[in-house]
Parts: sequence; structure tokens; C-alpha cells
Amino acid sequence: MSTLTVIKGDATSPQAKGPKVIAHVCNDAGGWGKGFVLAISRRWPEPERDFRRWHRERARNDFGLGALRLVQVLPDTWVANMVGQRGTKTGSSGPPVRYEAIEACLAKLAVEAKRLEASVHMPRIGCGLSGGRWERIEPLVKGTLLAAGVPVTVYDF
Repeated sequence: MSTLTVIKGDATSPQAKGPKVIAHVCNDAGGWGKGFVLAISRRWPEPERDFRRWHRERARNDFGLGALRLVQVLPDTWVANMVGQRGTKTGSSGPPVRYEAIEACLAKLAVEAKRLEASVHMPRIGCGLSGGRWERIEPLVKGTLLAAGVPVTVYDF
């Protein structure tokens, strides 16, 4: 089992050598404009462009809760757009976070990170605008990425 490291810093500037994947949670409504995605878009236009196209063409692809899409932004760096939240607002069914979808995304990410021989870097996914709790997310990270031997760094800003 790999280690989970928590550091202060910016997840869009991964502190590691070798291949890296920056993971974050997206919504299933196609919205991109608040939260961590703004930091991603300030650095690279490709993840937002790809996410919007993926959502627009969803009738012909796998876009939906639990889906993962890797977008290469540098020769050794990818952004993982993970669809793990239903809509963008808290409603009668609670906050937008969907833990089972995040777990499905992380399981897929574990396979891809192993294939790329990459470490994974993230903010406390699902805990910002999604409304989730890290006490529920951290075990999902441990049970998927760490269990697969993928090193993970969580960045507190």
C-alpha cells in the first residue's frame, strides 16, 4: 500500500518527480466556473475545453456520474476530470457530492495511474463546492489509489 501525504501548497503545481496526475471532481451538469477548476483553467485551457466537449457530446460517450477523463497538459502531467457530483447546488437530496461516483472515478484513476506509472495529486476532492466531508472521501482514496500502490499527495491551500 502506498502513502497519503498531506502538504500545504497548490495542487496545480505537483511537488513530485516523474509522471503526475492532478485529480479533481466535476459536476454532471456540465458547469465549469467555480472552485478548483478555476485554478486549473488559469494554468491550462485543455481540461476545460475537453470537459465542455465531453459534456456537450454526452449522448454519444460515457459522460456521467462515475466517469473519468484524463487530459494531458504537459509531457509528464495529466488532469483527471472526475464526474463525482450531481448538479451544482444543495437540494432536497443533500449536497451535490456523490461518494459512490467518486469511488468509481478513483478506481478508474488507480488503473490509469498504474499504467502511466504516475503519482496522484489533488486538493481535498469533493469537499469544496460539492459539500462532501473528507472523513468520507479519505477512505475512498485509501481503498482505491493507495491500495493499488499509487502514491497520493493532498494539497491544502
